[in-house]
Amino acid sequence: EVQLVESGGGFVQAGGSLRLSCAASGFTIDNYAIGWFRQAPGKEREGVSCLVGSGGSKYYADSVKGRFTISADNAKNTVFLQLNSLKPEDTAVYYCAAGGPGLSQYEYDYWGQGTQVTVSS
Repeated sequence: EVQLVESGGGFVQAGGSLRLSCAASGFTIDNYAIGWFRQAPGKEREGVSCLVGSGGSKYYADSVKGRFTISADNAKNTVFLQLNSLKPEDTAVYYCAAGGPGLSQYEYDYWGQGTQVTVSS
């Protein structure tokens, strides 16, 4: 069965970095788009980044361009999101999802459980 498991969240000061991982099983990530989304309390789920299939096309929300980087280790069937220059407004639960492509949550079929990222000022 399809499973996605996020890890790597935590507490960090503004300006710091985290690396989130999304370990996939039940499918090969090369054949799907993998998206990263985030949701802060009281706010809508926001598309952050996606990696589109084996072609490796990458897309980012304007709010994270230049700070976040999506990548994949195909041998490990894992997608990463490197979060640099973190800001308090980046605080959210971060989810990975499979399906896509795009930055709309409605384009994705499978979701991980989420990992909390908290950025202090």
